[in-house]
Amino acid sequence: MRMGDINDPKLIIAKGFLFLLAGLLASLALLLEHPTLKVALLLALAVWCFARFYYFAFYVIEHYVDPGYRFAGLGSFVLYLLRRGR
Repeated sequence: MRMGDINDPKLIIAKGFLFLLAGLLASLALLLEHPTLKVALLLALAVWCFARFYYFAFYVIEHYVDPGYRFAGLGSFVLYLLRRGR
């Protein structure tokens, strides 16, 4: 059984906010475990870098490197890199 894509805009928005909530809760748990400025700054840096990488994989490659590439998730990006390397 294969699950289909979410098409309902309300469910898509809810899914986005659930990711936000999960990230906030995970960050809070890490900061409660090790409440130091160093940990907070490293966590903020890691989140920012991952967000920039996602933007790179999604937008930069599609719009500046290879206009024929269509982003369909990080898995498709890895396959794109493997195929391109040949």
